Amino acid sequence: MKQNITRILPVLLLAALLLPLGQALAGEKVHNVVLQVNDNDPARMNLVLNNAANLNAYYQDKGEPIEIEIVAYGPGLMMLRADKSPVKERVLSFSDNFDNVTFNACGNTHAKMSKKAGKEIELVSNAVMVPAGVVHIMERQEEGWSYVKP
Repeated sequence: MKQNITRILPVLLLAALLLPLGQALAGEKVHNVVLQVNDNDPARMNLVLNNAANLNAYYQDKGEPIEIEIVAYGPGLMMLRADKSPVKERVLSFSDNFDNVTFNACGNTHAKMSKKAGKEIELVSNAVMVPAGVVHIMERQEEGWSYVKP
């Protein structure tokens, strides 16, 4: 029995080492990036949207999949407010053009803004609420996602 394990073990180790290489060569690797927005600055918001579109185009040209999450918190949540977003039309157009881009709204910031306004703040239709923006970014990094703060 030990002799069989001794013979099989090197083959299993080699397979384990070559599997990721084979997946990468086969184009099966999915790139994951989270983009942060925490400023109420239309230029920065547009920069984030440009980054998302450029990343998508780059990897699409290479035939490699990418998942992009844009996380808005603090003053950056203005990007996803239905009533005041300076980039609302562009954010909404991403739903029509990119099925791999998600807009995440910080639940903590949303609750504070709603309380201050005395009413529930409406977000754009393609925003997904996460409990806490910073926590979401941190957890994505722990899962191996790349992080970019333009």
